[in-house]
Amino acid sequence: MSRARGGDAGDLQGVIDFVEDRVPFEPGYYNEAYLGRRIAARMQRRDADDHAEYRAILEDDDEEREALLDALTINVTGFFRDPDMWADLRPVLRDLAEENGRAGVDVWSAPCADGREPYSLSMLAADDDEVDERRLRITAVDISEEALDAARAGVYETTRTTDIEEELSPLSDPKTYVEQEERVFRVRESVQSRVTFEPYDLIRDGPKADMDLVFCRNLLIYIDSEYKGRLFETLRDSLRRGGYLVLGKTETVPPELRDEFEPVAKRSRIYRYTG
Repeated sequence: MSRARGGDAGDLQGVIDFVEDRVPFEPGYYNEAYLGRRIAARMQRRDADDHAEYRAILEDDDEEREALLDALTINVTGFFRDPDMWADLRPVLRDLAEENGRAGVDVWSAPCADGREPYSLSMLAADDDEVDERRLRITAVDISEEALDAARAGVYETTRTTDIEEELSPLSDPKTYVEQEERVFRVRESVQSRVTFEPYDLIRDGPKADMDLVFCRNLLIYIDSEYKGRLFETLRDSLRRGGYLVLGKTETVPPELRDEFEPVAKRSRIYRYTG
């Protein structure tokens, strides 16, 4: 019979120290509860009885180090995740398109995971008669190369827990934007052409510049409180004045920066940067 999984805090810290030394990921920025859950999930997959055994696996197995990196960096995502937010975003996108005109709209999706968030925005723009999708430029970034490879491929499959057809229901005609063959959905080239994917460490690499719209949904909840302010400053400094920021539905602007943002759609965590 296997011993109880998990071990004490010191054992977990040993795995975290190994990750810091040998995996291209900075665990110090993330809260321990998040790291512990993701590591425990990989331990279960590898049938490791305790953290010491799992660390030994990491030391000997390149593929497991890659798998752990993916587990630490890829979060749950979906096309049009939280449909109310996307409904509230439509008028924002229209306003940006009208305001910027021929100059176009620059968007940053960080982190982008498997690409469904930036592709959702590309589809939303194409699906709206008041937005010229040809002038939409989306930069989608993630720390995980495997996630970026999946995103660039743009192929998704309906499973027991993921119904792609249902995810695409906010669109007037999903077949305009994806090709479907049984349970497999492939994002069409017209949608992909508006999105550029690139590797990026949101904490280490700092801000972009002059973005009209920045997505950073459901990352801040995993970041240790000591570093949340620094990460949020990166998001703020990536926006032009008058640009928009979209957070996850359980996230909010830190108290010390609230004077610089006004809520546009409070329930959907859409804010306008006023500077």
